[in-house]
Parts: sequence; structure tokens; C-alpha cells
Amino acid sequence: MEMRTERATLMHPSDEEHLSIEERLRALQLEIERLERLRQFVSPQVAAAILSEEVAELLRSHRRDVVVTFFDLRGYTTFAQTSEPEAVMRLLHEFHGMIGRLASDHGGTIERFTGDGVMIFFNDPIPLLDAAARAVRMAVAARDAFASIAATWRRSGHHLALGTGISSGFATVGPIGFEGRYDYAAIGTVTNLAARLCSEAKPSQILACQRVIATVEQLVDVEYVGDVVLRGFLCPTQVYNIVGLRAVEEGT
Repeated sequence: MEMRTERATLMHPSDEEHLSIEERLRALQLEIERLERLRQFVSPQVAAAILSEEVAELLRSHRRDVVVTFFDLRGYTTFAQTSEPEAVMRLLHEFHGMIGRLASDHGGTIERFTGDGVMIFFNDPIPLLDAAARAVRMAVAARDAFASIAATWRRSGHHLALGTGISSGFATVGPIGFEGRYDYAAIGTVTNLAARLCSEAKPSQILACQRVIATVEQLVDVEYVGDVVLRGFLCPTQVYNIVGLRAVEEGT
């Protein structure tokens, strides 16, 4: 069986017609296994593009209108200072797992996990006509899901919450790093704005810029926070708090 595996792996595509059905199935299984391993380290959309004919386009930096979401754990610093490393890792595993599943369900591309923070962007590498709506639905779902996680930790005396920031705008998207290690990233003011909105958010708040709200205003109930001067931005930013999805959006 090992000899057949090696043969199926090393066969040139032009010789595919000479493979037995069993060998073809084994080669397909190996390809699926490689894809699944790759998906564990990069976003599913990026993994699929890397293994497809689109890889050349993927590896070129390009300009794209994206929606960026930042998540950050409130109370994490105190929690990490007063907890055992195993407990910290357990919390991060729960948090990252929840965010990862929701990002995948809503078509988001996870750029990076930064300990207690996560950055996700929409509309690249897969174009999405409803990128802002997906980002907002994901953010609301994440807030609700984390409330359950926080309740469990609260019984142990830890007070945790999720802060969220969402912005939209043009970014340069593509690989950053070096030949031995690349990340697929979005770079631009839009990412800085999402990060600043996230920093400004109170526990359980989802703060968004006016450009996002203008796109999803029929889907959400919002509160106008005000014109906020964010660190690194010269002009005030119109900031809105997303209270939740409207009943019609929830399907009730």
C-alpha cells in the first residue's frame, strides 16, 4: 500500500490515465489531507487559492475595498496575571475557536490572532457583495457567543467581555513577510480605524464607522456615540454602537 501511495504522489498529471481507480482515489485523498492541514494554518479562502490556479494572482498585492473587524478581550490582562498558564491557554482556545468558526461561517478571512485579539477582513480573496452585512452578523453572533464563555469564567471570579470595532474602506491586500514565511494581510487606514474603534469600545460594545452603518442600516439597530477623536486620526470619526440585529433580520 505504501508503494501505491508513493506512486500516486509522484505521478505526473499527464500519466493520470494510467492510474487505477484505487490509485486515483488515494491521490485525491492525499490532496484533501494536504488541503486540510493547510487550512489549519491559514484561512480556508487563502488555502483554497494557494492550491488553485489563482495562486499567481493571490501572490500579487492589489487594492481592494474591504470590511475589517477587530475583536479584543476586555479583562484579559488581569486574567492572565492572576491565572495559571493552562487556564490562559484554555480561555484563548475557547475564544479563538469560537471566532474562527464564526469567521468561516460568514466568509471572513482571518488575518491573524494576536493573543487576546483577532483581525478578520471580508471581500478578499473571495469577493462578497454583502461584506459589511456579513461582518456585522458575525460580530453580533460573536458577542452573544462570548457572553456564554464569559459566564462560565465568571463563576471562577474572572470578569471578561468582548470589544469589537468594524470599519470599511480600501486597503492593499496581499502577502507580507519573506520567502520562507508569508502572511496574507490587509494594510491601510481602514485596518487602523477598525483597531482604534475596537480599543474605544466598552465591554460588549460593537463600534462601527459611518461607512459601515450606511451599508447595513436596514439590518441593525444602532446608537450614535458621537464624533470621536481616535488616536492617530486628525479628524473626528462618526462612531455608532451596533445594539443588535433587527427582528426582520433575525427571521422573527
